[in-house]
Amino acid sequence: MSRDINHLHHVGHVVSDMEEGLELYRRLGFHLSPPAYPALSPAEGEPPRPFGAANTHADFPRSFVELMTCVRDDGSARIPAGAKIIPLQAPPEHLPRIMQAIRATVARIAACLARFQGLHILVLGAPDAAALAGRLSAEGVRHGGVNTVQRPVETAEGLRMAPVRLLELDSGDLEEAGSGRVPEGRIAMAEDLQAELLQTQLRMDHPNGAVDLVDSVLCVAEADLPEVERRYEKYTGRSARADGPTRVFDLEGSRITLVADSDLEAILPGERAPALPAFVAYAVAVRDVGAARKLLEENGFPLRESASGDIFVPASAALGTAVIFRSAG
Repeated sequence: MSRDINHLHHVGHVVSDMEEGLELYRRLGFHLSPPAYPALSPAEGEPPRPFGAANTHADFPRSFVELMTCVRDDGSARIPAGAKIIPLQAPPEHLPRIMQAIRATVARIAACLARFQGLHILVLGAPDAAALAGRLSAEGVRHGGVNTVQRPVETAEGLRMAPVRLLELDSGDLEEAGSGRVPEGRIAMAEDLQAELLQTQLRMDHPNGAVDLVDSVLCVAEADLPEVERRYEKYTGRSARADGPTRVFDLEGSRITLVADSDLEAILPGERAPALPAFVAYAVAVRDVGAARKLLEENGFPLRESASGDIFVPASAALGTAVIFRSAG
C-alpha cells in the first residue's frame, strides 16, 4: 500500500457563533490564536469589511484543530475582541473571481451548518500533494487538483500568511460520478508548513496538556460501512484493521476510526450521530489525563469514559462534537 498520507493534518469544527466557539475551547483548556477575518471593500472607495469565513486554530507541533464560522456579508457580523482583520488585496480584474471562490466556501460552510453544528472537516497530511494527486486520479478518486491556499500562522513576529499546497476531494469515486460531494463533509490533503515555521508558532502550551491531534471518528450507517472503508483505503493508501466494532486506519501517530451507527454508543457511551454519515468526535493526546480531567471538571464539563478508557466531553456539551482526551504515553 502507498504511504503518501502520513498523519492527521487537522479537523474542522464548524460553529454558528465564533464567540461561543472561542469560549468553549478556552473552557476545554485550549489556547487559540486570534480569529482571522478576511475583509474586502464592497465597492471602490469603501473601507474593507469582514466577509466570507473566519477561523482560528488550536495548534500543536504538527497538527491543529480548526474552529470556523460563516461571516455575514451585510456588515452586521459580530467580531470577537482581538480578532485579526485581514484585508484581501487583489487587482480589480481579479476581484470577481476571488469573490466567487469565497462565496463558494461560505456556501459549503452554510450547508454544513444546515446539517448540524459540529465536526465537518478532515484534512490529512501529505508529504507531496502532487504525487498524491496522481495516485488518487489513477485509483478513480475525484479531486480538484493541487491548489495553494494561505494559512494564518501566529508567531512572535506577528501573524504570517503561509502558503499551503492542498488537494480537496470533490465527490465520490469516478464510477459514482454525479453522487455529489463526499457526503460526510469536506475531505482534503495538505502538505505541512516548513519545519522552521511550525516551530515558531505561539500558543502551543495548552492548559489541558494537549500535544497532538490523534483520532477522527466517522460514524456511518451500518449498511454503508464496507463502501466507506473502501473509499478510505483509497484516500489513505492503507488498509483498515479491526478494533472491536470499529475499523481503524493507522497513520503515523494518529488514526481514522470508522464506526457503524449501531455501534457508536458501544465506543462512546451516550453519543448519537446527528446525521449519517458524520464526523462525531476527535481525540487529542494529552500529557496527563488526570490533570486534564481536573481542569475539565473545574470548568463544569460533564465527562464520560470511552470503551478504551479515554475521557471525553460529550457532543451535547461541546457544540456538536465529542472531544476525546487520550494519554500521550
